[in-house]
Amino acid sequence: MSLESFYREAMELNTIRDMGQRESAANAFFEKLNQATLPDTFNWAAEIFEGLHVKDRGDQLALIWTDLDTDAERMFTYRELAANGNKCLNYLRKNGVEKGDNLYMLTPIVPETWFASFAGIKGGLVSVPTATTMTEREIQFRFEAYAPDVIIAFEGLCDLVDDALQKADCTPKAKIVLGQKDGWVSYPEIDSESPEADAAQVGKDDVLFCFFTSGTTGLPKRVGHSATSYPVGHFSTAIIQGLEPGDVHHNLSAPGWAKWAWSSFFAPLNLGATATGFNFSVLNIEKYIATVAKYKVNSFCAPPTAWRAFVGLDLEKYDLSAMKYSLSAGEPLNPEVIEQWKKATGTEIRDFYGQTESTAMIGNPPWMEGKMRFGSFGYPSPMYDVILVDDESKEIKTPDEPGHIVVRLSQWRALGLFHQYIDDPEKTEGAFQDNLYFTGDKASFDQDGYWWFVGRSDDVIKSSDYRVGPFEVESALVEHPAVVEAAVVGSPDPKRYQLVKAYVILKQGQEPSKELALELFKHTIDVLAKFKIPRIIEFVDELPKTISGKIRRVELRATEEKKKKSEAVSTNEYFYHQFPELSSKKK
Repeated sequence: MSLESFYREAMELNTIRDMGQRESAANAFFEKLNQATLPDTFNWAAEIFEGLHVKDRGDQLALIWTDLDTDAERMFTYRELAANGNKCLNYLRKNGVEKGDNLYMLTPIVPETWFASFAGIKGGLVSVPTATTMTEREIQFRFEAYAPDVIIAFEGLCDLVDDALQKADCTPKAKIVLGQKDGWVSYPEIDSESPEADAAQVGKDDVLFCFFTSGTTGLPKRVGHSATSYPVGHFSTAIIQGLEPGDVHHNLSAPGWAKWAWSSFFAPLNLGATATGFNFSVLNIEKYIATVAKYKVNSFCAPPTAWRAFVGLDLEKYDLSAMKYSLSAGEPLNPEVIEQWKKATGTEIRDFYGQTESTAMIGNPPWMEGKMRFGSFGYPSPMYDVILVDDESKEIKTPDEPGHIVVRLSQWRALGLFHQYIDDPEKTEGAFQDNLYFTGDKASFDQDGYWWFVGRSDDVIKSSDYRVGPFEVESALVEHPAVVEAAVVGSPDPKRYQLVKAYVILKQGQEPSKELALELFKHTIDVLAKFKIPRIIEFVDELPKTISGKIRRVELRATEEKKKKSEAVSTNEYFYHQFPELSSKKK
């Protein structure tokens, strides 16, 4: 069976209206795909985007783009997106760029990011998406670790890039700027190139994508994905999302991170849907949700931070009647947010989970609507043989027992799983042990098979003989009407090893106070087991986050360690033992 046949089958699968039948069809689809012998070569841009979609739906919109600051708008059909991608590839080839060369993209949410991504795949280049928020030092680290052969960057980053190139002693074959900059070629010069280009012969296991991880557990690693692990592997993502041909899909994510490739590129464009991109300098949530309504978005994916902000709006002001699917990824979403969004729009926000190293691994597919347990992130995708194991790599089969999330490789190797940490066999070997891939995350499942996120393996708090996952404590805190967001980490303690420490952001109009801290302590006493109660609460104005909205607990833990060593106490920091009125409560 050709890979094109799988794409056609996936598109048909996602149009099945009876959700019981769709679930059965999805299970059968993945069983067949998992056992399939892939062709030795595969070029997604030529064979699927052009060979299938341009051929069958060339005049359908592939991309809707707008700038929220200027209201500029650009739209491209599948045929036009391919033509622009081919022009980019032809220009690169004229400048000596060859199959296997590294293509750095330091670009914002603009159509050229889609064009360059297409060009990289069709030309067999190694695309290296890079966030536009990088510092010179971070860019230099990347250039030294993985030298660029070509760079596409927006004008505001050119000076940083040039300085980093000099310090890293790198000379790329081409430098293309979105704008104007001396020593760089302006992107519009590419427009004179031919709209047709020959496809490179790309092996199915050739590395085509290099993602630098966000570095939450050390220096960034280089995650290498192949010509099949993302283009084919994202069947798991598209089927969990539920996208149909012709659907308008929106993802609130910036280029430079895997989530953009997941949900702004492959998931919609795999199945003949329309991708959207909303560029902005500062997020205006009112205008953002109004734009979602304007373009009649059918499927909307956003991180938990954004969902929490959206449900604070008067959503009745916006026509969201086109919305069929709402999705969240990054960290599990608090149940009360899901309930508020459903009340306003009629759609349930469905959690799903994956990593830079994978595609969507665990989630709530469309047939779970009405059956979800809010706070659960669903169950494993049939593409992945996901299990839980204990510290000795033994499978956990007991409900409600936390364990390491791993992908078992003995039955089949999930197509969406990355191939290696590039040029780092030691880290690759560390992730793949005992015929298992260790995600570094922990979860549990209940007696009915619903999975529940516990936290990063290094985020789990050990207090006395108990292990506390941060998410449950955070969920309890944000249930309080004064709290908009919370992050929980372990604070070093000589007696209990760690104390549960909560960083809390208050809603507008609320002020930090001893009285409010007491309220929060009492609130958590009412909803949490005694060993999970925060022993320290600190009110803060903001939390450190990655560009995709994930809380960087590693920074908070480092802050706690420094404070404990210096015995410092912050102005708005309150301790459980300071409140005698809690002495009769849970200890």
